[in-house]
Amino acid sequence: MEIITKIPELREKIKQWKREGKSVGLVPTMGFLHEGHASLLKKCREENDIAVTSNFVNPIQFGPNEDLEAYPRDFEKDCELCREIGMDIVFHPEPEEMYNDLHAFVNIDTLSDTLCGKSRPIHFKGVCTVVTKLFNIVTPDRAYFGEKDAQQLAIIRKMVKDLSFDIEIIGCPIVREKDGLAKSSRNTYLNSEERKAALCLSKSIKKGKEIISAGKKAEDVLKEMIAVIKQEPLAKIDYVSIVGLYDMQPVEVIDRDVLVAMAVYIGKTRLIDNFSYEV
Repeated sequence: MEIITKIPELREKIKQWKREGKSVGLVPTMGFLHEGHASLLKKCREENDIAVTSNFVNPIQFGPNEDLEAYPRDFEKDCELCREIGMDIVFHPEPEEMYNDLHAFVNIDTLSDTLCGKSRPIHFKGVCTVVTKLFNIVTPDRAYFGEKDAQQLAIIRKMVKDLSFDIEIIGCPIVREKDGLAKSSRNTYLNSEERKAALCLSKSIKKGKEIISAGKKAEDVLKEMIAVIKQEPLAKIDYVSIVGLYDMQPVEVIDRDVLVAMAVYIGKTRLIDNFSYEV
């Protein structure tokens, strides 16, 4: 496994492999890898001749009062996991390598106006810009994203379609702790009391899965899901919403494929979870 920090060096490697007819897979990450990331890395390794991952905390997707500086990092441990899985390349650039007097951005409207995009207005512009750069640098045949970030996945798929990237986007299922909490790098922020409180998200998801059905009013599903979260004193709801699975726009009736998504603060830590329902 090689660790590469410079764009020209990575491009040269990829070009050589492409000349040899090898397929390339990419897993973009911000590091501090957990079992959810590992599932993406393993699928990438299984399905491609060359498996590449990026390990880059992307500064332009963080707002001014968000946790860029505090975001957890453990690059050595990340590399151990990548070696175990058999990744070929870890791309670990400095911010200065990726951004130099940046004026060009990629932004997807409509899909980024709801859910996390409403709460974090610059977030998806930063995500789309860094992912576009990674796609241009690595030129992968396939790229892998987690379904826990379901809005991000929908936005990336739309971006790839609209901008005619010749890349297959593969979504991978949410990986959970034994007690149901969705795996997240930000779970490390939680103290023991908050960690127990965070289970209200997965309990609410479970309730939603039990009661949702075609033709039902969205507000009836949301009412019961919100009631579960409100039983937890440490929880503060950012949003609990039902949107179209492909356009991320609110729905009133479950008459199409939908995403049921939430963001909830447990103390100061913002956690997300979701499930999709296909009619």
